[in-house]
Amino acid sequence: MSIFEPFSRLTFGAVFDILAVAFVFYQLLMIVRGTRAAHILGGIITVIIVYFAAAWLQLETLRTLLSYVVPYSAIATIVLFQSEIRRTLARIGRKNWFKRGFRRLESTDEILLAVSILSQDNKGALIILERDTGLRTFVESGVRLDAEISRDLLLAIFQPGAALHDGAVIIQKERIGAAACFLPLSTNPAISSKYGTRHRAGIGITEETDCLSLIVSEETGAISVAIAGELRPDLTVDEVDETIHQHFGSGKFNAAVEAALGDGIVAERAIKE
Repeated sequence: MSIFEPFSRLTFGAVFDILAVAFVFYQLLMIVRGTRAAHILGGIITVIIVYFAAAWLQLETLRTLLSYVVPYSAIATIVLFQSEIRRTLARIGRKNWFKRGFRRLESTDEILLAVSILSQDNKGALIILERDTGLRTFVESGVRLDAEISRDLLLAIFQPGAALHDGAVIIQKERIGAAACFLPLSTNPAISSKYGTRHRAGIGITEETDCLSLIVSEETGAISVAIAGELRPDLTVDEVDETIHQHFGSGKFNAAVEAALGDGIVAERAIKE
């Protein structure tokens, strides 16, 4: 018998089926990699391996004990991985299958001006930019504003001691939808312990939706951006603008605004003094 004979029975459908299964398993591994779910999955696989090893070695007592555990592994998987399953289904549901263009964000200049001033003054802030996935649930957790986006309003919201200082500002369809919103905190163990609640909330919301989070550290004034559960720390204003441009397809930070960051901020501080 030729060594190639078994392969002669392979059809195009069978090859596609094998590749599809391999792709699914690969995506599942990518989803759980670097999360606490990876350790849980490793434990479940270990129990299954021990069960089959006990059956092969005829260790009846151990096999009988594990036989009561293995049948419930499917239910345990659903319970333990419920957050990961929810996020995966949400990503599949919001995937842009028809490649329609991204919504253009016209208010980038005002947002970047506010972020730059907050950074220079070491005032903490968390601004969420909605994209395709609706954030209505999180908007309802805060104070509804439905106001025009402006630098002055964003600065007023994030003034220390202000009523709406705590929580996040959510921007929807070129409007400030709400302030003081509560967001889910990320439980990713890979996040450095130096990041506090504000950063974890900014990352957590991007793990469940396709929004973009702008985070200003109250301790250092550093600007960070969170996208798809990943944090990009210590960015300049130009880098933040480029990130927004890539995420939304919005315009670049123009020269007039760059000049305002120099002259306008100095003038504003002079007036305050």
